[in-house]
Amino acid sequence: MTNIARDMSAPSGLAEARGHSDRGAEPRYDNPVLLIEDTASLAMAYRKLLENAGYAVEWRGDLAGGRDAARRLSPAVILLDLMLPDGDGLDLMRELSQAGSSTRVIAITANGSVNRAVEAMREGAFDFLVKPFDERRLISAVEHASSAAGDASGFAEADAASAEARIADGAAFGFVGTSEKMRAVTRMVRDVGRSTATVFITGESGTGKELCAQAIHSVSRRSDGPFVPLNCGAIPRDLLESEVFGHLKGSFTGAISDKKGAAATADGGTLFLDEICEMDLSLQTKLLRFLQTSMIQPVGATRPQRVDVRILCATNRDPAAEVQAGRFRQDLFYRLHVVPIHLPPLRERGADVIEIARRFLVEYARSEGKRFTQFDAFAKQALLAHAWPGNVRELQNVVRNIVVLNDGDVVTAEMLPPGIGRAAADITSGAASAIRREAPSARSWSPVQSDHLTDAVRPLVGSRLADVEREFIEETIRSCGGSIPKAARILDVSPSTLYRKRQAWSGKED
Repeated sequence: MTNIARDMSAPSGLAEARGHSDRGAEPRYDNPVLLIEDTASLAMAYRKLLENAGYAVEWRGDLAGGRDAARRLSPAVILLDLMLPDGDGLDLMRELSQAGSSTRVIAITANGSVNRAVEAMREGAFDFLVKPFDERRLISAVEHASSAAGDASGFAEADAASAEARIADGAAFGFVGTSEKMRAVTRMVRDVGRSTATVFITGESGTGKELCAQAIHSVSRRSDGPFVPLNCGAIPRDLLESEVFGHLKGSFTGAISDKKGAAATADGGTLFLDEICEMDLSLQTKLLRFLQTSMIQPVGATRPQRVDVRILCATNRDPAAEVQAGRFRQDLFYRLHVVPIHLPPLRERGADVIEIARRFLVEYARSEGKRFTQFDAFAKQALLAHAWPGNVRELQNVVRNIVVLNDGDVVTAEMLPPGIGRAAADITSGAASAIRREAPSARSWSPVQSDHLTDAVRPLVGSRLADVEREFIEETIRSCGGSIPKAARILDVSPSTLYRKRQAWSGKED
């Protein structure tokens, strides 16, 4: 498939090209596609392709003309170049959104201006195209937009409200946690999901890259199609080509029947290439050609076949460093790295650790027939103190270990595995030392038989309950950088409760 060239020679009169296409195809709906593009040669190329596909097209070369045509024609679809000689295409998008227009806007941007495209998606663009793009990509984007244009007039408002709800609750995408970093990921998923652009997901092992890819697929127009994940690092190098593109019977030793590859299986849906940086260089060349042409050729086949898939990929490495080291093709990197999404490690997500751990705890307690519903305060502090090098996957294994080996209503610090339990002991010891420093007179009552007390409680024997509560709350707030809302989530109380307690303590000191 050829790219639409940037340097085409424009005809002497673009207006002459506004007639019917050579094929005489019937327009697909009454009102035309409005094309707002200042480069005449490109406008000519886009228009010709769309008219051959059966669309009526109106062209304007600047923002003022485009604004007037949008108001007069109320087009179902607008193809909008973001860089116009008399203004910013985003301004027109904002005006349409404020007017409650149901017009679907497909933003067009130059290669290297992906941030602008993502900004357009946040402003409500239905899709975006990065120049240069091939004719099939253009037609596909317009087809999706025009089919969605038949939705109810309130679609824009309903979609915006729905999007905000998804941002507020990442669980709608399968995510758990409300930290700002995860909210940013949720916004990116929402913004790029409706597009057909290639997404490159990065993040440490265990951060949920496949979950992110599934979320993108689930909110895309391809959600009814297949989602096909393929781990490039788990397949032997000599079999990877067959796994991606398929093979015919007898094409190599062991090929006892025809095999449909992942690319063909994902036709009409999404192909997720996990650990893409593990792919052999020779196969990277074939993958690049596939991305450029949408054609695959199974091993042993004499003719290629066309498939329609969206590519999502992921790696736990630094892809730019892999390019510099010569292990990843630079041209493939630029082809895939259209919209990057980085998943933060668990240690940077704050109180999300507790929310995720609680979700796993309830799930595993139910499946194992245990009673667990919660973590005690010391266990929560230990979970927050751990670095989690294995990220969510490590946390998942820790919680399952706790549920399998213990039972009760509440997980205590003593139930944690040794590496994490040591952190709990340090926290307990530190809190107890602080209490002994601040309230020495509180330990003047008679000794207590403490042989049966846990190690976590024994250092606190003799302290007044009010002192223990206060010091623990203050220590939790300090560990959260002074954030009372975060501390409240860890302690499982409302922020107002902590504010009232601190106010009461301050009053007593006065």
